[in-house]
Amino acid sequence: MRKIFWLSLLVISLLLVLLLGFREKAAHSNSSAVKTLAADKLQYQSHQLDSAVIHTLLIPAASGFVVKTAAAEQLMPLENFVEEHQALAVINGGFFDPNNQKTTSYIVQAGQLVADPQLNEGLMDNPNNEPYLDKILNRTEFRRYRCESTFRYDITLHSAAIPEGCILVDALGGGPGLLPALTLFQEGFLDFEEGKVIRDALGTKRLNARSAVGITSEGDILLVMAAQKPESPQNSGVSLPELAEFMKSLGAEAGMNLDGGSSSALYYQGETFYGRIDKEGNRIKRPIKSVLVVTR
Repeated sequence: MRKIFWLSLLVISLLLVLLLGFREKAAHSNSSAVKTLAADKLQYQSHQLDSAVIHTLLIPAASGFVVKTAAAEQLMPLENFVEEHQALAVINGGFFDPNNQKTTSYIVQAGQLVADPQLNEGLMDNPNNEPYLDKILNRTEFRRYRCESTFRYDITLHSAAIPEGCILVDALGGGPGLLPALTLFQEGFLDFEEGKVIRDALGTKRLNARSAVGITSEGDILLVMAAQKPESPQNSGVSLPELAEFMKSLGAEAGMNLDGGSSSALYYQGETFYGRIDKEGNRIKRPIKSVLVVTR
């Protein structure tokens, strides 16, 4: 009887070990499946703040999606960029002069310089810009490199060298840099004289519709568009410091401001979200010069 007892106990123990091992393996498999699924998808979120609604789209580094630049000869609605590039998502891009429709930002598309701010006489011949031209022509830009068989992204100043072994495929100028630090003064957006602000081209601390692009430590790309609220069109949106802090809270380590205000817009899954609100509470749909597009 004693032998039978110990034999039964041994069999039960072995069955328990096998059962626990199976459960652990199953749990590990489920976890891996979830991570793989999440890493393969665009991740859209809408964040309700007191003063704004912030739309974000995360493009995971391992997803196979591509973020690249696109520019137009003439200003056109954001939806036209969507159709032209068969894009999954689009966010408005760099600065431009609405009067002459010329860029004030450098844009490289498919390895070619397609927009040069130095050819914009409205920018170059404006006496108010003269003290800041060196800074204006060396603002932050979002870049995509091809490095042998891989692609990588960066946010850096226009004058920054291209990494060894890499080719610049796309670049879209914006500014200022938001992360790791706000570079308003260094890029000619903000200036002081005797302790007083004499230039604040973007209304640094003013609430407004804003757009931005960021890169996380994992290499994910983050598109951000902060929209004003219809019930408070004159007093909603986010400031630039608030935008930088928000992106940091989502894991962005590098960030760049895009053209904001009436240009702010984000398209995803058949819907376009516009950032700026007029006095009557209507969304402003402004034609733009350039965008960042998300494709396969």
